[in-house]
Amino acid sequence: MKKILVTGANGLLGQYLVRALLQDGYQVIATGRGPWRSVSGYPPFFSYYELDLTDAAGTEHMFATEQPDVVIHAGAMTQIDDCELAQDNCFGVNVQSTAQLLVGAEKYAKSFIFLSTDFVFDGEQGNYREDDALSPVNWYGFTKQQAESTVETSEIPWAIVRTCLVYGSSLTGKRSNIISWVKSNLEKGQEIRVVSDQLRTPTFIEDLVQGIGLIIQKNATGIFHISGAEVLTPYEMAMATAKHFALDESLIKKVDASTFSQPARRPLKTGFDITKARTELGFEPVGFEEGLRRGNF
Repeated sequence: MKKILVTGANGLLGQYLVRALLQDGYQVIATGRGPWRSVSGYPPFFSYYELDLTDAAGTEHMFATEQPDVVIHAGAMTQIDDCELAQDNCFGVNVQSTAQLLVGAEKYAKSFIFLSTDFVFDGEQGNYREDDALSPVNWYGFTKQQAESTVETSEIPWAIVRTCLVYGSSLTGKRSNIISWVKSNLEKGQEIRVVSDQLRTPTFIEDLVQGIGLIIQKNATGIFHISGAEVLTPYEMAMATAKHFALDESLIKKVDASTFSQPARRPLKTGFDITKARTELGFEPVGFEEGLRRGNF
């Protein structure tokens, strides 16, 4: 039975990865900050380590004990403004922990999969391909670029999965994303302001998990853009969410990014060309409205 290590297991992606990998017959080792949060407890063929990935001794002990075949590094500091305001902490979590994991992976594992982001791009062009030039406009994107560079110099087979604006219902009810935020506010009758001048290819969480699963199955290496295929603005996503749940669309106010004063700059146009993932992996995402239907929000 192949053994897979998943970092960031308490996050949205981590929750779905653990569930899917166990369903697919893998043995799963998971790490995260704080206790394991799943309501289902500890299933068979699963073990959990409460671990700070910048802790060299703790990470080495975990690798020596478990000796995973595949490492999926999904753990990260992802709150954009928090990253801008706490740059040293962000660098430690996003870059140094990646380097620390690679030390263990090169010693014990057979492959390494790293989760990255559309924010490694500057947002001037949009519809980015895997080989387009990186030029992040905020600290979060910079740390992900640095971590990617570290992965690319590793001595074991690697894959980098860049994704974009992930949405889905948390399996533990803890995490918020654009869909749950819109739905929650509109249900309370609260007006929200949503930007209409940013472009993204929003990614349904189960599609992202499917893409990672295909990389594992095919032993694929290199960089892959895994996202939805539809180019949408956050405002269009919010309006579609309101319509889907029959909520008051008039509460959604269209604004542009200049309305908000935020510590971190956001790239305006990102979104991915997913031709490579479709061709090499057989990846095919659902549409945004289908994601809303399947999401159990």
